[in-house]
Amino acid sequence: MGQVIIGVDPHKLSATIEVVDQQEKLLGAGRFSTDQAGYAAMRLYVKSWPDHLWAVEGANGAGRPLAQRLLEAGEHVVDVPAKLSARARLFDTGQNRKTDALDAHSIAMVAVRTEGLRVLKVDGELEALRMLADRREALTRRRVAVVNRLQALLAELLPGQAKKDITTGQAKALLASVRPRDIAGRTRRRIAAEELAELIAVEAKMKKATAELKVMVVARDSTLMDLHGVGPVVAARILADVGDIARFANRNRFASWTGTAPLDASSGEQNRHRLSRAGNRRMNHMIHIAAITQLRLDTDGRAYYRRKRTEGKKPMEALRCLKRRVSDAIYRQLVADAQRADDARLEAGPGGHCGASLLSSAAGLHPHTGTSDRPLPGPAPTTLPLTAPPRKPRPGPAPQHPRRRAGAVKVERPTGRTTLTATSAGAHSKEPIPTP
Repeated sequence: MGQVIIGVDPHKLSATIEVVDQQEKLLGAGRFSTDQAGYAAMRLYVKSWPDHLWAVEGANGAGRPLAQRLLEAGEHVVDVPAKLSARARLFDTGQNRKTDALDAHSIAMVAVRTEGLRVLKVDGELEALRMLADRREALTRRRVAVVNRLQALLAELLPGQAKKDITTGQAKALLASVRPRDIAGRTRRRIAAEELAELIAVEAKMKKATAELKVMVVARDSTLMDLHGVGPVVAARILADVGDIARFANRNRFASWTGTAPLDASSGEQNRHRLSRAGNRRMNHMIHIAAITQLRLDTDGRAYYRRKRTEGKKPMEALRCLKRRVSDAIYRQLVADAQRADDARLEAGPGGHCGASLLSSAAGLHPHTGTSDRPLPGPAPTTLPLTAPPRKPRPGPAPQHPRRRAGAVKVERPTGRTTLTATSAGAHSKEPIPTP
């Protein structure tokens, strides 16, 4: 029996699987819990098919915990996008009813029929980067909530004096300038002071997380931060969500995934495009941050934005054009980083040339060996005879006049006279040579 496919519909507390072969024949199915006992039972159930491949839906979302456990156990896992499994479910059943069993079936069908699914691999550094980026994002949301509560309290303590973008120093100065007398005012000020202390603590944690992200991004030899508007937080989120850039065939596929590629909405002779709400919205937000930062600084992005405005585009339309340009620049950087990493993984052979090792097809250890991975056994056999055999005489025209030059060509034969032109190698004389 060849390799079998195990389609997995993952949830927080359960996982439904279906086992099919390469001819889409059903071999088994089951539903297991995601605790330790259920996970062990699921692994024991699939042991009857030694050569198997796990196809997990949403390995970057709800299926990430199960996919990581399978990878750590040495299993082969591929990621099945939810959009593909939904289409397979609709085409196979003719209706869009959704159950765990149908989901597992459609996931297995996608894995059997689709080539080029993303193969997951263990990357501890990338997983740590993702967790730290999620932590930094959660701290950002927490800071926004604390600032909103603090702003509301300051607006009640000091009507008309609250600032929109307040800092911790400004909040301290505002709180120090008010001394309410009543119990409601004192309570309000005390709560505001507690919110300010929480804001200071959250910002300290954010600063520490940002520094850690920068160290990890630099450690991965990423050049994303060379782009204007891409800092440690944006670069870390891009690296964590993209993973392997090779899963995108070109920059257009990458732009479609980031939601920066417009959708064609043309009809008849009217050619227009509309905004795309598809793709990874978190990545779209990171690109938006980079584009806005470029607009605030004197960069090529600002010049590009102004050119688009001069061409007649509205502000949001010009901004969308800039975001697509930033998406393309990010894709180029990721591809260049991946290529440089692949080159660095090759072993350095003799003379310092990258890739010239005993396992490569470059030159061997001996300086006189060729470009084969094995040395030549000896001199090549002679394919031409050492001495040319004597030529046989062949019939031809009568011998030429003894005074004619070798290589002369007769071009004209007038009455009583013959004109010859010398055509010896390296010279072409046009002077006629009379003959007696």
